[in-house]
This record gives sequence, C-alpha cells and structure tokens, in this order.
Amino acid sequence: MTATPPPVTVSPPTPTGGRTISADDTTLGIAHSVADLVDLLGRTGLDLGPDDVATTPLIHWQGGGPAVWAESPP
Repeated sequence: MTATPPPVTVSPPTPTGGRTISADDTTLGIAHSVADLVDLLGRTGLDLGPDDVATTPLIHWQGGGPAVWAESPP
C-alpha cells in the first residue's frame, strides 16, 4: 500500500512575489514560479509536472492559483 502524500499549501504571494510552500505543517521553502514549486515538490518525492500543479487535489492554493506569483500593485 502506498502512503498518500500530505496536502501541500501554497500561501498567498508576498510583495516580492515569493510564495511559502508547506506540507504537513512543515515549510518546504519559498517558490517564485511554478518551476520553483515543481522543484521543491520533487525534492520531497512528489513528482508533479508544471501542468499537474494546477489540477492536482494535493495542492491547496491560497491567494490565487499557479498563474499568481506577485501581489498586484496598490
């Protein structure tokens, strides 16, 4: 039986565009793009491609989906 990976949370973007990535209450790092996110997840053994991150139920997006990496200017 394969263990289900913990859900991943992508926090809202900061003013500099980075988004905190966490899983199971552990911070994995900061991503500035989908490529960064894919890389961070790959290091944890979660093999998702750039197109997969938008549709997988394993990722909970806060403050916008995979196209949002910087806050809108005031």
